[in-house]
Amino acid sequence: MQATSDISLLSLLTNASIPVQFVMLVLLGISILSWTYIFSKHSALKRANEQTRRFEDDFWAGGDLSVLQQAVTSRRAEHGALARIFDAGMTEFIKARRNQASKDTLTDAPRRAMRAAYQREMDGLESHLNFLASAGSVSPYIGLLGTVWGIMHAFIGLSSMQQATLAAVAPGIAEALIATAIGLFAAIPAVIAYNRYTNEIDRLATRFDSFVDEFLNILQRQVQ
Repeated sequence: MQATSDISLLSLLTNASIPVQFVMLVLLGISILSWTYIFSKHSALKRANEQTRRFEDDFWAGGDLSVLQQAVTSRRAEHGALARIFDAGMTEFIKARRNQASKDTLTDAPRRAMRAAYQREMDGLESHLNFLASAGSVSPYIGLLGTVWGIMHAFIGLSSMQQATLAAVAPGIAEALIATAIGLFAAIPAVIAYNRYTNEIDRLATRFDSFVDEFLNILQRQVQ
């Protein structure tokens, strides 16, 4: 029973060397931050998809675009990214038409405004994805560093023993391998989340691009 308690998970964590404990602490922080970003990004993308769908339904319902813009302007946060892109283009179109700009300007100004708004919205949607990518690629190496250090520490301890036994070697090796396990625990969810969210953001970007092109076609028909 004593041997079992000595090699328990809690015992291995508390009795690990200071460098290995530091590595585990770093990986724990990375894991907590990754899960925080994973949950927050899941909620943000779910909300973005719902807002995009609702705005597309309102836009293609065939109502007055000026009325739709007023509704978007009054509640920009509730209408979402696509609505803000539409608002930027519609605002520039109205401004250019009020200034009696040329036909090219009437379509070029909204295009530039929507592209700028599009980039801002994409930057917001892609926030924290770089951290997830870095956590997924770096965490295993940080864990491996703790493992290498732990194994070195275990073998240095064995050098002072006259007779090396499995009972003497096992705790040191197990302590070292825990660092790798924690590194993988931090990396795997981050990689899965990064790939999934990147795919969802790419689909949203495609919908935004399609809307910009279709809205510009509508504005061109109004100009002619």
